[in-house]
Amino acid sequence: MAFARVIAAAYQQRHQSPHNALKLAQITPAKLQQAAAHISARQMEILSGTAMQELDDEALGAFSRKLPWGSYGMLARASLSAPDLGVALKRWCRHHGLLAYDIRLKLVITGDSAAIQIEERGDLARHGQAAREFCLVHVLRNIHGLACWYIDSRIPLQGARFPFAAPPHEDAYTLMFPGPLRFNAAHAEIRFDARYLALPLRRDEKALQQMLQRALPLTVLQYRRDRLLVQQVRQVLSTHPDLAHNAEGVSALLNISARTLHRQLKEEGASLQALKDEVRFERAKELLYRSSKPVKQVAAAAGFTNEKSFTRAFKAWAGTSPGEFRKGSQG
Repeated sequence: MAFARVIAAAYQQRHQSPHNALKLAQITPAKLQQAAAHISARQMEILSGTAMQELDDEALGAFSRKLPWGSYGMLARASLSAPDLGVALKRWCRHHGLLAYDIRLKLVITGDSAAIQIEERGDLARHGQAAREFCLVHVLRNIHGLACWYIDSRIPLQGARFPFAAPPHEDAYTLMFPGPLRFNAAHAEIRFDARYLALPLRRDEKALQQMLQRALPLTVLQYRRDRLLVQQVRQVLSTHPDLAHNAEGVSALLNISARTLHRQLKEEGASLQALKDEVRFERAKELLYRSSKPVKQVAAAAGFTNEKSFTRAFKAWAGTSPGEFRKGSQG
């Protein structure tokens, strides 16, 4: 509800009434003033969408100049011809600076991690700290949602940072930015796996037109499908075998629920058990080929409780026993 109050205050700054927008979103004046109240994603979509049109400002008063209705659609269109997500995000960040001087967005790549960072150049707190908070949250959710839409994939966050103290409604952040959260940071940013940057855009002008008819769900809802999930599960199983014994362990490392993990893997035509078998098989082959460890130690390193079950599984995978595979590879 804190964000709804910021939107209502944007009306007052323009000497307009938020009555119609609040009514459409089914938010009563009494409810608006309740400090601990919450609203649904649908209510937020209706309220912010109506306010953007009635105020003709998609920034909702956050910047020193208006962003007229259609500004963010124009930014999305300007990046649509990019060959991959990395180029699209760099264009979006650069073009956003042409519309609003108050903030500067940049894509920063460090090793296997990518981040979209916000540098504050104007006084975002001129209407209060709540307005500053909402601006930073709104911009990051906007670009994150659009990035997911561009490649038709969920982009799990490795973390999100904000340059202010944890607000009383901190619980809402776990819904908007699933993953590790840090407040009182040097700047606002979201961080994710850099491999997503190489994925090609999967949208065209027709898809853009359809999306713009109802774009705000991209900002207020999390994207479902994850096109890199299979690769991420393989990586987790390989690098954290001690923590990834089951779906709960894997999902905790990926910051999603076990139910979501199973559902999304099924959508990708995969299963956790099949991926576990694949990683175990590759690990076992590597050890048999490159080391002289006894088969019993190879079995333990591959995640098996005993040599007998390992030998049985290996025969099913390779069509031969571990010992015979080692002799064949040496030969």
